[in-house]
Amino acid sequence: MGHGKLKKFAENETFRCLLQPDASKVLAKEPGSKELKLNDHPIKGRWGVEMFGNDHPIVLELGCGKGDYTIALALRHPEINYIGVDIKGARLWKGAKFATDKALPNVAFLRTRIEFIEAFFAPGEVSEIWLTFSDPQLRGSENARLSSPLFLDRYRKFLRPGGIIHLKTDSRYLYEYSRAVCKVNELKLLAYGFDIYREGMCIPESSLRDPSYPDGWVPPSYVTEGGHRFGDIHAFLTDMGAVLQVQTFYEKMFLEMGLPITYLAFVIDHTGPYAFPGEAFDHDYWLQAEGPRRSFSHQPTPRR
Repeated sequence: MGHGKLKKFAENETFRCLLQPDASKVLAKEPGSKELKLNDHPIKGRWGVEMFGNDHPIVLELGCGKGDYTIALALRHPEINYIGVDIKGARLWKGAKFATDKALPNVAFLRTRIEFIEAFFAPGEVSEIWLTFSDPQLRGSENARLSSPLFLDRYRKFLRPGGIIHLKTDSRYLYEYSRAVCKVNELKLLAYGFDIYREGMCIPESSLRDPSYPDGWVPPSYVTEGGHRFGDIHAFLTDMGAVLQVQTFYEKMFLEMGLPITYLAFVIDHTGPYAFPGEAFDHDYWLQAEGPRRSFSHQPTPRR
């Protein structure tokens, strides 16, 4: 391990905005048992009180890397609390240092495996989740995809009713897989686009007005104490258009490679178990269409 990485790990310990729980305590054996159990962390249900000192909505970015997107969103919306989650401490250092140096009150980071995420958030504690450039797991397990039914079930345990999942990815395979998951589970699709910087986003007609809200559809994370910040889907997408123009370090690299950037927003409200897409998703077709994946150094690598 290089000296620079060790220095970052040491500095990480000084950042108040960065929570680094002991993994052996989060996932541990119960006394007298060989079975591993996921244990709730003390901050579960208390992020607003203990980390932010307010009751503002909380938005997660899962697999946040260096925290570029978490920081960008937090700067755009100081009235919302943002938490970036990743397992790589050296990457989280950059975002945590920036948030500390700039004294950003609405930014925090959590170093943990995303498989453990439900140990850290209580029911209804989170308003939105961003999945930014997640590994599409082309050759790996379907359950490892962050938009798989397995993960949606985890998110449902702490996401508010009506809470949103945002997927932004360079992988058409992951985008189409996620759309198939939405289709077979009849999840509410809010917006989508498979080349957002050239063609923009599409809005399903069913999203233009939701009768459950008197003024149309309103994202829960933009409902403030004084009332609705946005009154309809059009205002939401006007703001989202600006947010989607924010480009992370890696996203710029993907664009330089000529890769289209896709976007999907949907609601995971669903009773009962989530179904897997099965034949609704043509794995072989989209695997072939994906082509060879590339590393961040721009060198061709085998499909991951």
